[in-house]
Amino acid sequence: MTDCIFCKIIAGEIPSTNVYKDEQVTAFRDINPAAPTHILIVPNKHIDSSNFLIADDEALIGHLFTVAKDLAKQEGIAESGYRLMMNTNAEGGQTVFHIHLHLLGGRQMKGFG
Repeated sequence: MTDCIFCKIIAGEIPSTNVYKDEQVTAFRDINPAAPTHILIVPNKHIDSSNFLIADDEALIGHLFTVAKDLAKQEGIAESGYRLMMNTNAEGGQTVFHIHLHLLGGRQMKGFG
């Protein structure tokens, strides 16, 4: 998508602090972090929200979580704990309509059981 900020970050058109990139995903630090560690793990394929996932995307979504686990270890938060979160649509808190997984850690997380 030509107007998607995450597509532009993936393409290198907008600078970001990348921490990981492969043929399927790009991971970079959130510019407005909600925790000491706040990394966005984004599929390189544009998908508006989780409502648009199809069966063929199952391996891709699994890869997002595997990358998140590896990044948590790399960031030194795997043992103490971290939160993985994906928002869907406006009332779910999604502000960029390109699915992305938030990796949050480095402090005690509260709420959400």
